[in-house]
Parts: sequence; structure tokens; C-alpha cells
Amino acid sequence: MGGLSIVGLGKALPIKTFSNDDFSEFLDTSDEWISTRTGIKERRLCNLEDRYKGEEDQLGLAVAAAREALEDSKIDLNKIDICIVATATPKYAFPATACMVAKELGLSENCMSFDLSAACSGFIYSLNVAHDMLLTKGKDRYALVVGAEEFSKILDFKDRSTCVLFGDGAGAAVVKIDETKAYASANHTRGDDICLISGGVASTRKLSMEGNTVYRFAIGAIEQLLRELVEESKISLEQIRHIVCHQANKRIINHVIRSTKQPEEKFFMNLEHYGNTSAASVPIALKEMQEKGKLKTGDDAYLVGFGAGLTWGGILVNYSGK
Repeated sequence: MGGLSIVGLGKALPIKTFSNDDFSEFLDTSDEWISTRTGIKERRLCNLEDRYKGEEDQLGLAVAAAREALEDSKIDLNKIDICIVATATPKYAFPATACMVAKELGLSENCMSFDLSAACSGFIYSLNVAHDMLLTKGKDRYALVVGAEEFSKILDFKDRSTCVLFGDGAGAAVVKIDETKAYASANHTRGDDICLISGGVASTRKLSMEGNTVYRFAIGAIEQLLRELVEESKISLEQIRHIVCHQANKRIINHVIRSTKQPEEKFFMNLEHYGNTSAASVPIALKEMQEKGKLKTGDDAYLVGFGAGLTWGGILVNYSGK
């Protein structure tokens, strides 16, 4: 059926950096307490006292990341048939963020645009949806897939167990079908509104999480996804160039490194600087890998995500950008 190839990448982050020490000014916490438990040292947040006159929000980040990905891809905008924005924190209930992204970028009105909500698994889910939809299109057709989150607006900044974990940001990828590449995917759902939940539109219920439960779920989810991707693709963990995990907690990723017996350099991590950006974390990581020269033309990667829902998903992708 052909694999999924990434031809362009982009990212966008709020200007303001919020450090662990900044939290210690109003919470009973410290840089040592946060960093040793999570690996996070700082994150970027939109919703602070100096709100930059409303210039920074989930929609603006989505547009900026998508624009950079399109510029990086160097393709004709009229070749984009699908625009998907993965988000759990849209600016509007409707219109969809994807519709506004398409408008701002000048995409064709023939481009199907919609949002997908699967929390931290959203970008992976969206890549799988884009792959299947592209199979119905002709050759040389593309999808724009964006992960964009503004978790700062759903956090309880009195809850030190959750507010220190998350950040705002957006990442984007332009993708196409490559008939010469293998494809593998794995997607799962387990309904759970206890261990990780946030209120919806017009709700005052902020994000809450049972940390230990989510930690155990995440470890098992990643290990399961990697087994399934290897089984379907016939590409072993030793053969794969990169394994890019949702950037939630350094301890989770380190556990998987040990359990899979793979070299640490195969697992890119940037959560130290951005925290958990939910659906944006994997595409932001991919863009940084590209910028640092770690992601090279022809590289393949297993991407894995997990989050509220509960949802967990994985996909094999190939990078064909330059």
C-alpha cells in the first residue's frame, strides 16, 4: 500500500520560557523536585501575565508551524488535499483549527480540513488517518498534519503534580505516500475518564491526572506499540534509525531504552526544554532532529504516542526531506 514519507517539517513555540524556579515562587516545589522526577527544566507558555496582547495562542502556533512545514517542503500549495490538526485545546469549539489554518495559508477550498482529538496520541492518530486518506488520492498529492496545543489554559496552577508537566507549542509535517517504502501502524483505545481528564468547552474543570497510573500505562503502551510495529513492518529495533516517543517524562523513555536494550542515541529527547506539549511533542521533536542534523534524508523512524482517552498509537515513517 506504500509507506508514509515526511517531506517537510515545522514548529512554533511561545516566546516566554517558564522555568522550574519560576514555579517555586508560588508553589511548594523546586527545580530539583521537578527535574529529577520528570527530566523537565523549563517549558514555553502562552497564558502568562504578559499575554503578548493575544498574539500567542493555539491557532497562531498551529498556523506558524504549518507555514514553516510547507516552506520546508517546497511543494505547490494546490497539491495539499488534506489538512488535519491534532489538538485537545482548540481556540474554538468550531470552526475547527484546521479550517482556519487552511484559510491563513491559502490552501485550496478542495482541501478537506478537520481537527482530531486524541490528546497526546493525536499527531500519531492523524498521521495514520492522513496515510489512509492519501491512498484514495492520485500520485504527487500531500497532506498537512499539525499538532498544536495550548495546555496552559486548562491547567490548575495550584496543582503542583500537573501544572509543572505541560507546555504550549505546535509542530507540523507535510506527508505523502511513497510506494517504495514499508508501512506499519498500531492504534488502540481504552475508555477511561478517571486517570487523566480535563473539562470541555465552558467547563471550569481543569486537567487532573493519576500520575502513577499513567506512568505504568505509558511504559506498557510504548513497549506494546514497538512490538507491533516490528511485527508488521519486519524492521527490527536494531535496524530502525530512530524511535521518537511522545515527550512526557524522561523516566518513561529511559525505562523503554533499558527494556528494549537499544542505544540511548536512538531515542531523541527534548522535553527538558519544552515539557509535555501533548499532540505537538512528536512533530516538534522531529523538527529539532532535522535542525540538529540528526534526521537525514532516507532515515526511517518509529513514532509512538500515548495519552488521555486512553489512547496509544504508533507509525513507521520515512524522512525524504532535505
